[in-house]
Amino acid sequence: QVQLVESGGGLVQTGGSLRLSCAASGHIFSINAIGWYRQAPGKRRELVADITSGGSTNYLDSVKGRFTISRDNAKNTVYLQMNSLNPEDTAVYYCRVRTSWYDYWGQGTQVTVSS
Repeated sequence: QVQLVESGGGLVQTGGSLRLSCAASGHIFSINAIGWYRQAPGKRRELVADITSGGSTNYLDSVKGRFTISRDNAKNTVYLQMNSLNPEDTAVYYCRVRTSWYDYWGQGTQVTVSS
């Protein structure tokens, strides 16, 4: 039984930093990519960053230079380091693991950036 658990969200001031973690339990086969998505109230869910099985990364334009996605395969964990946060980053952040057979989603973690 595969589960994804996000952690690291919280409330920070503008300019602050947070590191989100996505830990996978159970054995996931044939991973193609792991990504972080976010959804703000009244907004469409959007891809923030992802990393492929080969290590390639891509980012939403508005977070380039501020956010960094990384992985620790030994711990089955993916991280999202978020720096220079601003109120526009306020959203629920979701972890997604895409495989050849199925997509797994976490329950989300709230990130709130105060002005």
